[in-house]
Amino acid sequence: MTIKRFEDIVAWQKARELTCAVYVQTRKSAFAKDYGLVDQIRRAAVSIGSNIAEGFERGNNKEFVVFLGIAKGSAAEVRSQLYTALDAGYISNEEFISLKSQSEEISKLINGFIKSLRSSSMRGMRHHIP
Repeated sequence: MTIKRFEDIVAWQKARELTCAVYVQTRKSAFAKDYGLVDQIRRAAVSIGSNIAEGFERGNNKEFVVFLGIAKGSAAEVRSQLYTALDAGYISNEEFISLKSQSEEISKLINGFIKSLRSSSMRGMRHHIP
């Protein structure tokens, strides 16, 4: 199957959901007042989907893999910042676990996508999903 739009990529869809969840959490009173952390975690969350989209639109698997790597790094950045939010008491343990699980799932999806693209690059295909 060939993906025709970045919106069809499951990792992008999940990144969109995570970004919405991060925005909901960072609007809460104590969290909202920590402007630095709010800005960082929001930017990292937005970066996941943005890099998936930008890489896809570049049109070749080699560049796409680079952008997917950046997106995966941003997912890790979100996870790291979630620990800070938990430690600061901005989110509950349950909220932490949920958001962390979402970011881990995205990382796994991206990792699988990278492997697939590297293998399809060897066959000369563009954005092919086996």
